[in-house]
Amino acid sequence: MNKSACYSKLLLLPIVGLLILFSACSSMRQTTYFQDLTPGETELKASFPLDIKVQPEDQISILVSSRDPQLTSLFNLPIISQQVGQASLGGGSSRGLAGYTVDARGEIDFPVLGKLPIAGKSRSEIAVFIKDKLISGDYVKDPVVTVEFMNLKVSVLGEVNQPGRFNIDRNQMTLLDAISLAGDLTIYGKRDRVMVLREENGAQRVYGVNLCSANQMYSSPAYYLQQNDVVYVEPNSVRSRQSTLNGNNVRTTTFWLSLASFLTTIGVLIFK
Repeated sequence: MNKSACYSKLLLLPIVGLLILFSACSSMRQTTYFQDLTPGETELKASFPLDIKVQPEDQISILVSSRDPQLTSLFNLPIISQQVGQASLGGGSSRGLAGYTVDARGEIDFPVLGKLPIAGKSRSEIAVFIKDKLISGDYVKDPVVTVEFMNLKVSVLGEVNQPGRFNIDRNQMTLLDAISLAGDLTIYGKRDRVMVLREENGAQRVYGVNLCSANQMYSSPAYYLQQNDVVYVEPNSVRSRQSTLNGNNVRTTTFWLSLASFLTTIGVLIFK
C-alpha cells in the first residue's frame, strides 16, 4: 500500500468519528426531556394550579346524601340501569347517575332548588354552593354533595403512541398527564414543539410548549389543561422525510460513511 492510500485512510478516521459523535449528540438533544434539570439541585415552581371550571355544554353528575336517604332522594336524579359491558353516560365515572347538562346561560335545573348558575365553578365550588343552598333553605341539615365530571375530555394527536380522546376525572389535569395517557411521544415527536390548542373567548388560541425545558414547560399557561383542549405533537424532520421516497437515506450515518469511503477510494486512485 502506497503512502497516499495510507494517508487517505488515516484522514477518513477522524471524519467518521465526528460523524458518529455528531449524530449521537443530535439525537440525544432531540429526545431528552427536562434538559435544564439537575437532580437534587434544581427547584422549579409550576404556574398557578388551575382547576377545571365547568362550562356550557358540559355534563356533570351531582349526588346528595345525608342521614335521611328518603329526604335526599328528592334532590337526586334517577339511577340509569346499565347492562354489563355498556359504557356509562358520557364515558365518565358517573357510576350510573343521570347527569345535568349546563345550558348556554351556564345554569342547570336542579330538583326543588330550580335554576342554579354553576358555569365558571370547579367541582368543589359547585358542591359547596349546592350544600349551602340546601342548608340555608332548611331542606337538609347534614348534606354531603358529590360532583363528578361526565363528558369532559382532552384530545392528544400527532406523534404519540396512543392518540385519542381522554376523560378528565380530576380537578387538575396537566400536559404531562395527557401525554402519559397517550403512551408518551414517539421517537419521531418534536419534544421542543408541542402545541396546545384552546378555545378562549370564542377564538382558538395556540400555545407552544417545550418539553426539553422544564422551566419553560412548568411556567406555560398551557401546562394545566382545560376541557376540550387539543394537544398536538409535531413530527420531526426524520418522520417528515419518510413521506417521500428515500427521503431519509441522505441523512443517515451509513450514507455518509459510504460517501466518505467512496471519496477515499477516488483519492487513492488519483494519487497512485
